[in-house]
Amino acid sequence: MTTAARTLGRAKRHRRIRKRVVGMPQRPRLAVFRSHKHLYVQVINDFNQTTLLSGSTTSAALRKDLPRGGNVKAAEHLGKLIAQEAVKRGITRVVFDRGGYRYHGRVKALAEAARQGGLEL
Repeated sequence: MTTAARTLGRAKRHRRIRKRVVGMPQRPRLAVFRSHKHLYVQVINDFNQTTLLSGSTTSAALRKDLPRGGNVKAAEHLGKLIAQEAVKRGITRVVFDRGGYRYHGRVKALAEAARQGGLEL
């Protein structure tokens, strides 16, 4: 399967998921984007179309601890970091948007770490 076909399939799945997963002010959406080298996470209020919080494995806070950003260990660190920041800002409940990716590996590690950090997914 070519990379273009794989990307197109993920985009289709993501559109299908987004029909049901909506971030509201009382329960924003935790959106995940996964590249080969890094992970990117945003907490989004779709009602106001605003990003409340964002983080990635490219951030300075994670780069000093982890040499590589595209593995499960980095995903766990990012999940804990994003959960801590969200709880500081009063966000305790979120809707998890896996972005069309399988709930497996890095995506699963990030979600479980966010739960351990205090978020209710």
